[in-house]
Amino acid sequence: MSNHIFFLPLHRFCAAYNTTPHYTILHDTIMKAFVFPGQGAQFSGMGKDLYDAYPEARTMMQRANEVLDFNLTEVMFEGTDEALRQTRVTQPAIFLHSIVAARLMTTLRPDMVAGHSLGEFSALVAAEALHWEDGLRLVSQRAQAMQEACELQPGTMAAVLGLPDDKVSEICQISSLSPLDCSSQSERSLDCDNVAVAANFNCPGQVVISGSLSGVDAACKALKEAGAKRALKLPVGGAFHSPLMQPAAERLQAAIMNTTFRTPKCPVYQNVSAKAEMDKDVIQRQVLEQLTSPVRWTQSVQQMIADGATTFYEFGPGDVLKGLIRKINAEVEVG
Repeated sequence: MSNHIFFLPLHRFCAAYNTTPHYTILHDTIMKAFVFPGQGAQFSGMGKDLYDAYPEARTMMQRANEVLDFNLTEVMFEGTDEALRQTRVTQPAIFLHSIVAARLMTTLRPDMVAGHSLGEFSALVAAEALHWEDGLRLVSQRAQAMQEACELQPGTMAAVLGLPDDKVSEICQISSLSPLDCSSQSERSLDCDNVAVAANFNCPGQVVISGSLSGVDAACKALKEAGAKRALKLPVGGAFHSPLMQPAAERLQAAIMNTTFRTPKCPVYQNVSAKAEMDKDVIQRQVLEQLTSPVRWTQSVQQMIADGATTFYEFGPGDVLKGLIRKINAEVEVG
């Protein structure tokens, strides 16, 4: 679970993270990485302080309500936890909070960006590869498509602690029948009942698996027998980042391919490849592939550090990514 924090007014935000001295004194040596969280970081009241304090935040949030044709900010500011857990609300809310927070950080510009799952859309906006309104539309459509896929094929996820990444992947492969395609009714009934795949590589020793109800149950049993400290099912409504999301990918394909992607201003480390991407066509394709592919967060952060990242800044609700980054590499600075 995330440790929720509210954003401070911008001048206090800068002071808290000591950004100005770093940027001024070590301009030639500091490599700044902006990172953005995914679903699960939401909380009631998110973004309200930014809305109240900054005209630009207020303008963007009001425009978001118009683009979505419903009052997203009302749910963000006053909604119950249950209301915020609705997929059609959760994903746009986290995206909007994240991009507004990053937009207000005018004293810094990223040298590279990455986002965890949903957060990849925020990262693309921060890198100017995607206009924020286009990103909001895609995130909203993504949420709806994923919800429909969950209803089409029930699934779940589980957190696995204490095993190497490759061991988790191997056991999932052995214990399940992973399909190439879970889009048609006949294939679902035949092949998709025993799916289990490694879906999120969050940090060393922490992997989330995803798949069908029976597939995840079987994999959890096998993982515990192999020495996992824990294999705990998560309170989620679907098998995200697994082949069971293929119907969502098919529904979203036209929307993504018809959206304008631009060459980013800095490298984007995408979940699919875990390496620096600058080709807008590759970025566009991998945004779609992400739905059915694992989130390679550990590998992405490791590659960013190998490519020179020295300081990571998280923008959005909560600070889950900060904790994961520290577990991946305790040497780097996390702002």
